[in-house]
Amino acid sequence: MIALVILSIILAVGVPSMRSWITSSSALSAAEFYAEGLKMARSEAVKRNAVTRLTLVEGAADTQMGWTIDLCVPTPEAPCTDEAGSWSTKTAHANGVNAADFFSLSRVAVNLPAPAAMTVTRFPAGAVAVYFTPLGWVDGSVTPSLNRLELAPSAAQAGAFPTSAVTLTLAGVVSKCNPAVAAHDSRGCPP
Repeated sequence: MIALVILSIILAVGVPSMRSWITSSSALSAAEFYAEGLKMARSEAVKRNAVTRLTLVEGAADTQMGWTIDLCVPTPEAPCTDEAGSWSTKTAHANGVNAADFFSLSRVAVNLPAPAAMTVTRFPAGAVAVYFTPLGWVDGSVTPSLNRLELAPSAAQAGAFPTSAVTLTLAGVVSKCNPAVAAHDSRGCPP
């Protein structure tokens, strides 16, 4: 009987701490989730000498945004834009020698904290996609082009985990940073 009382006390103290630790860990993995998508989109563009786009996809009401990577091999007759080009899908590959075995990739953010626990802010506001050229650079002609995701605790979870960000330079370099520190600090986000 005493053992049950002691076990109950340990669980009463430990479970809330464990929940907080799980939320914090999954919030930190969110930056990796989005950075992985950006790096993979750039890598496929370079590897296949093609244009790729990473598009953020709204999840269900209780999940964060996931992402999809599509590929297109541009030709003089059909450049790769939202309106033109032969883009890959989940069931069909894009036209072109370098795209013969590539189908669109998608990742769903089911293991990330729910929107009630973490907010994801896109920069610039309203941007949902980024396009990579065959050289791995961000295509600046497509606007607005996603260049930063900021991951912060929601108002209900304030202080549960530190705010982090994933940034993307025009050269296609993906980095994780801390938006709370000054830009000149090596941990800070680029301006």
